Amino acid sequence: MQVRLLLLFVFFSFATFAQERKIPVDTTVVTQHKTTIKGQSVTYSATTGTQPVWDNMGQPIATLFYTYYKRTDVSNFEDRPILFSFNGGPGSASVWMHVAYTGPMILNIDEEGYPVQPYGVKQNPYSILDVADIVFINPVNTGYSRMVADAEGEYPDRDQFFGVNEDAEYLAEWMNTFVSRNNRWQSPKYIVGESYGGTRVMGLAGQLQSNQWMYLNGVILVSPADYEVLRQDTPVGAALNVPYFTAAAWHHKVLDPKLQQQDLLDILPEVEDYAVNTLIPALAKGGFLPEAERQAIAEKLEYYTSVDSKLLLQQNLRMSNAFFWKELLRDETGQTIGRLDSRYLGIDRVEVGTRPDYSPELTSWLHSFTPAINFYLREHLNFKTDVKYNMFGSVRPWNFENNEVREDLRQAMAANPYLKVLVQSGYYDGATTYFQGKYTMWQIDPSGKMKDRMYFRGYRSGHMMYLRKEDLEKANDDIREFIQNADSKNQPAKY
Repeated sequence: MQVRLLLLFVFFSFATFAQERKIPVDTTVVTQHKTTIKGQSVTYSATTGTQPVWDNMGQPIATLFYTYYKRTDVSNFEDRPILFSFNGGPGSASVWMHVAYTGPMILNIDEEGYPVQPYGVKQNPYSILDVADIVFINPVNTGYSRMVADAEGEYPDRDQFFGVNEDAEYLAEWMNTFVSRNNRWQSPKYIVGESYGGTRVMGLAGQLQSNQWMYLNGVILVSPADYEVLRQDTPVGAALNVPYFTAAAWHHKVLDPKLQQQDLLDILPEVEDYAVNTLIPALAKGGFLPEAERQAIAEKLEYYTSVDSKLLLQQNLRMSNAFFWKELLRDETGQTIGRLDSRYLGIDRVEVGTRPDYSPELTSWLHSFTPAINFYLREHLNFKTDVKYNMFGSVRPWNFENNEVREDLRQAMAANPYLKVLVQSGYYDGATTYFQGKYTMWQIDPSGKMKDRMYFRGYRSGHMMYLRKEDLEKANDDIREFIQNADSKNQPAKY
């Protein structure tokens, strides 16, 4: 009898404390904080929570996890800008820019961006929170964001979330709700996206203005992934990568001495000019390029990249980025260089081959970002859940069909004289290279009538340029300046 009572007690104890592991559909946690930015004391609230995505019948089909930083020591709240921040992937959480770039707290890393133990966070003295409130949004299946089952336990169709146009459509609707809930309709509005987030915010600019009637002041593309270049095996795509090859080779001090002794920014314009005006026309001729011209280009590319001209000829003058990461230091140290940030070095099992075994920069970032964001959300922002924080979530297959985001952004700019664009890229980014970023900017407006509303800024680091302390300060200042210059208060919206 005593044994039966004990077993019943244990059963009911577990039943009492056991919880279903799922995220709340609609909830908030608010904490208060104080920091110093640019030498100025700033107080702010941090709201972490979830907000639903609804279907046409008003039923929740997903819930998005977000963090909203709002400065509290200001009086002109209605005039205060708000910035909505997205990362990319697709399938990446909004963690990278959150705790390493614009947010009030950043990773505990060294001045070049390498992890430092113990893992954690520290104050960001360069955050843009002094000039704008910030919302970090995690799309479906990233961070703590999840799809929501209906009353019968059935989950919604994945296809309505995971595609270029589907993604922008539901996120625009979600942002409309957020702006209404938080009384931010009067605020100047900005959106920033990193990597695939660049594609995302170009599409969002169109969706917000055409379907939500929400007009923006600025769009910021951080290391933008332009799939009209990335997914096209064309002479243009191949040529646009060459200035990046030069930058990475310069950083590792393996260029021809005539180039190596110059500053990076002194040599890149020459390589950019060669890529556009000589290499693209030559590659366009394919196998009909005269042999003497083919040899001359191979020798010039060796000069600009340090890769042997014989190897370049064997690849028909179109070297893949993956081969470059494997080849650049093969005969120097036998190490590979990073994809997203070519300052990082890796060690492969063997030195032969055409691509590295792994991305040394991404592994470095994951073992510092993952513990930091989990610790920060729980212990600093008091959002506690047993649901796993997805650094990368399940979003495949992703629908890339009908990708017209460049045109979406162009139309948004044409219809909105207030709207300006800033592109930020790292010279050592081998995934979405800086010259591709420039090219994307050039292609948004073929007429050239709006080019005075577009700006490019480059940095001596990689995909996440803000990990390097010098560029963390400079890149935040560039966003701060962009927001302040895009302030159109009391200016009529007309041409």
